[in-house]
Amino acid sequence: MAPRQPVMPNEDGTYRLDLRDEERALIAAIVPDLRSLLADDPNDEMLTRLFPTARPDDPEAEAEYRDMVRDDLVSKRLARLDMVAELAEATVLNQEQLAAWTGAVNDIRLVLGTRLEVTEDDEYDDDPESDDPEAVARSAYWYLGWLLEHLVEASASEL
Repeated sequence: MAPRQPVMPNEDGTYRLDLRDEERALIAAIVPDLRSLLADDPNDEMLTRLFPTARPDDPEAEAEYRDMVRDDLVSKRLARLDMVAELAEATVLNQEQLAAWTGAVNDIRLVLGTRLEVTEDDEYDDDPESDDPEAVARSAYWYLGWLLEHLVEASASEL
């Protein structure tokens, strides 16, 4: 049996989004959490991976950079999350919507990875320990990585 493809390009330039009900429920549950975090406290340490330091060698230049771009970056991320929330049940996406899904899934995964303290050395565990309090969050993290890979592949199909 061929592996499942959750996102596939259509001949008309749109994309088929074929997610299971539980996958849509996960996205629908996580998007408002990230939106709330971004809207309420864009300087929260959980958002570190969304806003990496641009000038680590120059704190003054870093502060100027953040003052200059931070609000715009937060606004763009909030707009993407809003679009994904509106399209949680969609089965067809246009290019702009696919880009919003890709960005939002990436953002969610980065924040979740920060919370879980995921490193590049971590490997997928398809049999997490039942007493691991983070097992569900870790499963969501790996699922989001899989979904992100398919979103990127679908985007790249148009290049």
